[in-house]
Amino acid sequence: SNPTHFAGLRLLLSNVRMFPEPHFIESNGLRMAVFEQGQGPAVILLHGFPELAFSWRHQLPALADAGVRAIAPDQRGSGRTTIPSNVSDYRMSELIADVHGLLDALDLERATFVGHDWGALVLWHMAMLAPERIDKLIILNIPLFPRSPVEPISMIRGLLGDDYYIVNFQDSDEADRVFASDPRHFINRMIRRNQITREAFEKLPAEHQVISLLRSVKSAHASGEALLTKAELDYYASAFEQSGFTGPINWYRNWTHNWEQMEGVDPRIEIPTLFIGAMDDVVIGLHQIEGMKPLVSDLTVHILEDCGHWTQQEKPGTVNRLILDWLVQRGRNQ
Repeated sequence: SNPTHFAGLRLLLSNVRMFPEPHFIESNGLRMAVFEQGQGPAVILLHGFPELAFSWRHQLPALADAGVRAIAPDQRGSGRTTIPSNVSDYRMSELIADVHGLLDALDLERATFVGHDWGALVLWHMAMLAPERIDKLIILNIPLFPRSPVEPISMIRGLLGDDYYIVNFQDSDEADRVFASDPRHFINRMIRRNQITREAFEKLPAEHQVISLLRSVKSAHASGEALLTKAELDYYASAFEQSGFTGPINWYRNWTHNWEQMEGVDPRIEIPTLFIGAMDDVVIGLHQIEGMKPLVSDLTVHILEDCGHWTQQEKPGTVNRLILDWLVQRGRNQ
């Protein structure tokens, strides 16, 4: 790690909503960067792709102000946390072990967890495999998917073709190279608002409903509107210039292995759960949110209108209010 680079990040941080400096813990063989704000009951926030603990910059101060100890790590392969080199280092079993290691390092038996995108997928798996370490569950965007009866990558390839981003990531390292060649451009193409409404998406011909991140990053025009300020974009770009994208993309390359590991696991979840979805997050079908409901016995659902995939960054005030209201209603201190 380049000290000059991180001094630059610190300067960026000072310009971006006073996001805290990290402290570092040892977790499951990683040196993990952990960003904390506030004191009180622990709430741990897990980011998705292509994101960082910084994606929770609007949530940490709001939770801290409400009497919560808000904790957001850079997850395996991202930001200032260790970037293991093998694809197999990014299996779901390792991602969950990282969370256990984080809890242990912070001397926490259990915590309330918030997860977005891949962070949500990790938490759904953890809720099935290690529910005793989760007090309450707050999930953004990605519902609990019943385990498919057939190998998932073949199924997705059959439905959506080779260009679909999850399939494309399996087949080559082109995405790793293209994204890393200009991280600022890639992040600026990805993390945007008002990219497409669900209504407009559903009217597209089938071949245009295939979400291809390579096509998005190579297209002449960006969709939607910029979501990040210059300082926020600088922060993301600087972090990914250091780390590249192979670590986070390797999470996707274990899709089939993770599916194999869940054979025979009871998918039902009895942990109190708040789900915050987004009407215009077209990665997710509304039928998939409905399909989750029978599997989660204690579930509260809110769907945000006029919101895409980057929920906690697009609608921070609304997301913060929903989280805090639900925590108060559910008795945060139980």
